Amino acid sequence: MAEPTAGDVAFACMRELVDELHQGGVDAVCISPGSRSTPLVLAFARHGGFDVRVILDERSAAFFALGRARATGKPAALVCTSGTATANYLPAIVEASMSNVPMIVLTADRPPSLRGTGANQTIDQHQLYGGYVRMFMETGVPRAHVHAAKMWRTLARRAMETAQSGPIHVNLPFDEPLTPTGAEVDLGQADPKPKQNLTTPTHNVEPLRDLLLAERGVVIAGQIESDAEPVADLAAHLGWPLFAEPLSGLRRPGVLSAGQALLMDERFAEQHAADVVLQFGRTPTSRPTQRFVGAAARLAVIGEQPADPAKGAVHAVSAPEGAAARALIKLVSEGGEGTWLKEWADADAVARKALDAFLDAEKQPLELRIARDVAAALPAGTTLVVASSTPVRDLDLAMAPRDGLRVIANRGASGIDGFVSTVLGVASSGVPTVALAGDLSLLHDASGLVWGARRGEPVTFVVLNNAGGGIFDLLPSAALPENDALFATAHEIDLRALAAAAGIGHETGPDPTAFLAEEPKASRIFEVPIDRTRAVKRRKALKKAIAAALRAAG
Repeated sequence: MAEPTAGDVAFACMRELVDELHQGGVDAVCISPGSRSTPLVLAFARHGGFDVRVILDERSAAFFALGRARATGKPAALVCTSGTATANYLPAIVEASMSNVPMIVLTADRPPSLRGTGANQTIDQHQLYGGYVRMFMETGVPRAHVHAAKMWRTLARRAMETAQSGPIHVNLPFDEPLTPTGAEVDLGQADPKPKQNLTTPTHNVEPLRDLLLAERGVVIAGQIESDAEPVADLAAHLGWPLFAEPLSGLRRPGVLSAGQALLMDERFAEQHAADVVLQFGRTPTSRPTQRFVGAAARLAVIGEQPADPAKGAVHAVSAPEGAAARALIKLVSEGGEGTWLKEWADADAVARKALDAFLDAEKQPLELRIARDVAAALPAGTTLVVASSTPVRDLDLAMAPRDGLRVIANRGASGIDGFVSTVLGVASSGVPTVALAGDLSLLHDASGLVWGARRGEPVTFVVLNNAGGGIFDLLPSAALPENDALFATAHEIDLRALAAAAGIGHETGPDPTAFLAEEPKASRIFEVPIDRTRAVKRRKALKKAIAAALRAAG
């Protein structure tokens, strides 16, 4: 019998690791090509239980895995070779960490003996991602011994347990030869899988009891990854208005439909300043809502990573939003629908009517109208992935409450990078997927589009093309003569040519709603040209129209 090589031993050990990850619920892996990761790649590919995606660019691969995990709630695995390949994972790991998205990062490495020697494709991968991973482990070069199977499976279980709250990193050094010969390897017997601890954790919300007695209270629901329904139940229980951002999953009939529009009117916001704000999830997307939260007499922030950038909260509860809301409901008796809630509901109806009338009267494409109409037109069961910068803010302002639509965005670190790959990762979960993006969000991940759009599940990209970063026209930098060149990054890139390079369809028009009614057979882009200068003026006009409607209503 032939003696097993280093490649045989590594492959046998990786089979134990990979099978245990599969038993723990991992069903997708994104692999970027490279030699050093051969034993690990083969273990995933030959297992038979994984959706294996090969993605050339490691940055795109990491965002694809992020999108897949956001859509499914299950960790996706990432595999790459050694060297700078590993560094390209960092942006997606930062987003996953700040959004508590599960991810298992498996990086191949040279043996420790080659570090610091000038060996090819060798960098220091120890703790490469710093505090952005929940756990770092370096395994050592795989060896065959009677406890090896147990060791690798135990490592996989620990990785799975820790990854439920965010990304983890396992660095795996491999010796050459890397390719297995098929020789048998004895790794001993793995212990039976231990029983899981199913104890439900408790969360101390007692310090918030006094806040719940306020008459002028408001519940803000920012981005919430899962189990958001109890937050809506809490608002109804207290008799408080609920501001539900689309990313909360709670922008449904019965909540405020034009909350941000109301707060754009400084007079209304001042007159309705809250005694208490309970903020669940991420920091509010829009500046009017952020200012309203900051003006509250007392603020409590609740989430797995409580968001309080202004450091104004009197209480911060580190707990899943749904669990905390259920616990809060138990603290006080149910409140009725008082005058406070009625004032908000009446004003909300006025603002919504004014907002819709203004947008309906627009004769040229406007980002706000496109965002509203796309969200309304999509069939139930669709997932809408919206880019950071202007699109996510426009959706927050304009989207009318509805059922059956899930909205996803990368708002942990709020970057536009990796947007296309995130969308493709969401679509890989099997849900109908539509993307709403600006032109720069699409261009920033052009490599993800060219490599992945023709290979995966069909996605419709609605791209608002204002030939640059329109958000900078709304910021103080707009007054600078260098705004277009240095901030808005004006360009003349032909998106039709980019779509052709990616091998996908392309259409241009003022209104994508009819286009969205067609079920796509392949990925495609619908480009909406936007006049940036006009858009800024119309936004200012909308603010005045809403304020006038509120004044007229008294």
